[in-house]
Amino acid sequence: MQDRFEDQGRTRWRRFAAMAVPATAAVGAILFGMSTGAIASDVTVSGQTFKIGAARLEGDGFKQYGGVVREKGENGKTHPIAVAEISSAELYDLCQSIRSDLPGLPVVLTINAGEGKEPARAKDLLIAMDSLDGNATFTNIKIGRDATDLNATAQKGSFGQNSDHVTITNLQQVSRYTTAATFNLVGLRLKVNVGDDAKGKECF
Repeated sequence: MQDRFEDQGRTRWRRFAAMAVPATAAVGAILFGMSTGAIASDVTVSGQTFKIGAARLEGDGFKQYGGVVREKGENGKTHPIAVAEISSAELYDLCQSIRSDLPGLPVVLTINAGEGKEPARAKDLLIAMDSLDGNATFTNIKIGRDATDLNATAQKGSFGQNSDHVTITNLQQVSRYTTAATFNLVGLRLKVNVGDDAKGKECF
């Protein structure tokens, strides 16, 4: 049985998205306490996605389940997302980019870290994502759990999974929101790329 679960873990993720709760349950689905690194009920997102890439992610205490985030305003748009929690994460060759063009002028903000022997490190990392590509290996994975067994305030009856450890190589992720109790960016480099310099600067 264990071998079968591990075989399921060693799979190519393509346009990965978790089962998300209906938009009508958006408020109740994401009342997660900030003290645990989860999305708070009063947090709104910009509506703009950003990209995260890494040569390799090593994570302990992995949980994943569905959720919803909303944009600011009375009629703020809601977005079904996959919520991933990782207790402790190491990211090698970390890249983050966001495209925010001005009229007639391409603009890409890039952040790089963990490019040497020392990776970027995060504690109580939470990622609200639209998609994830990469090669993943899970240790002691449990698939099909009720989401409330992983986070008490998640939507009852929604799909969840967890594992003791996860390794993802060639990670490419499109995200809407990220939090961490601590995020140590070794060798941090931040740059605003404008005009012709913005070409090809996104992480992927």
